[in-house]
Formats: sequence, structure tokens, C-alpha cells
Amino acid sequence: MQPSRPGSDAGGTVVLDREFRAGSLSALREEVLAAALAAGLSRDRSIDVLLAAHELAANVIRHGSGHGRLRMRVTARVLSCQVSDARAAALPGRAGWHQADDDAPGPTAWPVEHGHGLWLVRRTADQVQVTAGPAGSVVFMSFNLPAATLPTA
Repeated sequence: MQPSRPGSDAGGTVVLDREFRAGSLSALREEVLAAALAAGLSRDRSIDVLLAAHELAANVIRHGSGHGRLRMRVTARVLSCQVSDARAAALPGRAGWHQADDDAPGPTAWPVEHGHGLWLVRRTADQVQVTAGPAGSVVFMSFNLPAATLPTA
């Protein structure tokens, strides 16, 4: 697992940038929880972020390339998270952040077939965008920060 590379970019502050594999999921969960709490989310909402990120990372390991990358950043209003499998991260235009333009709600009932992970992600995140194809998958999700953490004018 590569070290986290926090820093700033034009779209906010990068608080976590981590490659992961099956053996590093436990450490990844701890880092995601710490980043969500530090961003100003409540403990319960931070656990939502943790669960969604873990589901996506586990999907990459089980159904994707077996390893991937998780990136989190914070702006004044949003904590965003992007999870990609190793194949998708290597594609042109896929390595950076994606704007979420798909706020379609997830299923209203628990699905019978595969897809519980994405169902959970769609139920916990405020916005989700999934890009999938033969070359890999990228999932972007965002969580609105509470108004109390927004800067005052």
C-alpha cells in the first residue's frame, strides 16, 4: 500500500490518496473514518462514509482488478471520494477527479441479485456517479458537510 498523499488542489484539499489491496482494507477503513471525522462529519455520518468506501474497495478486490485507489478531498461544502480499480486508474482522463452529474436515486427495496454494495453506496452518499466498462470502473461519491462547518462570511 502506498502512503497517503494529502495536499491541496484547485478543487479542494486532498485528505487521502491511497492505493489498496485485500490486505490493506483494515488500514484503509481507519484512514477513511479519520478523514471523514476531520472533515467535520458526525460520527454516524463518518461511519456511512466508511461503509460506502469499504463496499466500493471490496468490490474492486472481488470483482475488479484486485487492487485499486481511493482518493478523498474536502471543499467548503462537500467530502468527496473516488474509488477506482487499477485498470480504470490507468485510462486517460480517469486518474483525476470526476464531477458527479448523476444524482439518480438507488433502488428503493433491497435487491435480490448482486449489487448490494452499490445499493448501500447510493443510500448513504448524497451523490453517486458510476462509470464502468471493459477497461475498469470508477465510482465517485460525495457527502454534504453540515452547515455548521461551513465558513462564515
